[in-house]
Amino acid sequence: MSIPLRPALALAIAACCALPAAAQVMRCTDPATGKVTYTDGDCRHGEAAREVEARKSPQEIEQEREQAAEALERKHERQQIEARQRREAQQAERAARPAAGSDPAQSMECQRARKNLQDVLATMGQGMYDEQARLDAAQRQADLACLSPAEYARAERSRGYRATPSQPYYGPPVVVVPPRPAVPAPRREITHCNVFRCYDAQGNTYPR
Repeated sequence: MSIPLRPALALAIAACCALPAAAQVMRCTDPATGKVTYTDGDCRHGEAAREVEARKSPQEIEQEREQAAEALERKHERQQIEARQRREAQQAERAARPAAGSDPAQSMECQRARKNLQDVLATMGQGMYDEQARLDAAQRQADLACLSPAEYARAERSRGYRATPSQPYYGPPVVVVPPRPAVPAPRREITHCNVFRCYDAQGNTYPR
């Protein structure tokens, strides 16, 4: 039985394995055309022959079959383990992910945020400098935990943007300067006058 050579090496190896297990495999090359064929018998006259696989004993053949069966069984077991691990990972991911359409108002995060908001409201009116900033932050956290994304966006738009300093602001002290007392104008001492003007001690002139 002769098998023509195909370009793919894998196909040639498969052709060798498809031959009877007890037969030897010969590679025959035609010197005129270079065509290569495989056979479990003898090559034709004039062809270059090369033994690819020697004839095996029945014991060797049985051992190879057992090894192949064990390898196939191990492969199936590994595939089953991998498939089970993938299913378990998918189930854990679905369990950890909140169900679609679940109410965020019933979540633990919402309950904690509401409790924090109530605590902040209880401290209002005590004259603390950051009361409004703490109240705004607690309200936003409660909205974020208890509202859906669309509801939270609407709440932000209705609330409007209001910047609140995260740290207390201390402005510079206001210094009140008392008004200075009015200084009376110096008294003019007129020393002498003529027909047109008068003169003081500093030489200034004044119309008469």
